[in-house]
Amino acid sequence: MTQPPRRQFESLSAAAERTGVSVRTLRRRISAGELRAYRSGQRLIRLDPEDVDRMLVQIPTAS
Repeated sequence: MTQPPRRQFESLSAAAERTGVSVRTLRRRISAGELRAYRSGQRLIRLDPEDVDRMLVQIPTAS
């Protein structure tokens, strides 16, 4: 029996570096309920990269 793929998570700093968004902005989005975060213990916060990517919305351009 094959196991489902394991979910991958990333730290706030890794998400910030990957997307060019500051850690402070990510924390604000989490606090506002716009971005889901997962806590392991008291201090460790992880994000699902797909959730972070969905936070970024393409701006439509005129054709």
